[in-house]
Amino acid sequence: MTIRAVVRGVGHYLPERVVPNSEFEALVETSDEWIRSRSGIERRYFAAPGQTTADLGTRAATAALADAGLTPEDVDAIIVATSTADFTFPSCATMIQAGLGMTRGFAFDLQAVCAGFAFALTNANALIVAGQAKRVLVIGAETFSRLMDWTDRGTCVLFGDGAGALVLEAQEGSGTNADRGILATDLNSDGRFKDILHVDGGTSTGKTGHLRMEGKEVFRHAIEKLAETAHAALDKAGLTAGDVDWIVPHQANIRIIEGTAKKMQVPMDRVIVTVQDHGNTSAASIPLALSVGKARGQLREGDLVVTEAIGGGLAWGSVVLRW
Repeated sequence: MTIRAVVRGVGHYLPERVVPNSEFEALVETSDEWIRSRSGIERRYFAAPGQTTADLGTRAATAALADAGLTPEDVDAIIVATSTADFTFPSCATMIQAGLGMTRGFAFDLQAVCAGFAFALTNANALIVAGQAKRVLVIGAETFSRLMDWTDRGTCVLFGDGAGALVLEAQEGSGTNADRGILATDLNSDGRFKDILHVDGGTSTGKTGHLRMEGKEVFRHAIEKLAETAHAALDKAGLTAGDVDWIVPHQANIRIIEGTAKKMQVPMDRVIVTVQDHGNTSAASIPLALSVGKARGQLREGDLVVTEAIGGGLAWGSVVLRW
């Protein structure tokens, strides 16, 4: 008998405020055409004043539990991938635990920036396979609008707020790559590249700081590393790109998404793309895209899915799962 971490439910939440590209024309030298042509983004959502990352995560978790037909008391653990937690401590995960009314189990945050959800899925899988938890809520939630420098047109137009969540459940499998659930993962990081994507604040500076990015350098690393990690995870699962039904990538930039798909030799009609509708929501973007993909009827039971992401650190990784 092999224990697999199987997706039982999925959900997402976006704040009420929709921010079209045109809204930035009064802030920086840009235009709707400029933003679309360079990123594929058409709009994004910003959290309301007083609305926190935990608020967004709680909404997404509630939707995922409803999709799974479960209650908070059915969950053993919560893992939240975020770079924008409400407090230095306690964790955003414990805030969501309280928001759900969950009085059992354990909860913790994980920080790998835009790659955070791949790291969180990998950790949730390990907990389930080790028998430490039967059901884990895995959440990506961000309020990146609060890290923006509104004078920097190269970054402020790219990011948005939102949350997505999955419920992973222990189920028995045959031990082959025909099983449902997480089949393989691949995680990587290289701290030498810190300066090309970082926030210039924290306890070392005594201020929150703003996001700083060297876009060309990030783009150069992204396509190569994303394709490599996806192939590495597929190899571990004994599969190839030809077996993939859907790539669900980190929704950062349409050029990166297209470039990675091309390098993997996977056609774009097998890639779930949502970046146009919510921009880069960092650790929230993959679960958000999975939730939208299911709602669209694209993701169906038995489909082979590859998720991959890269973020500050640099940190990057991928997960191969059968839906």
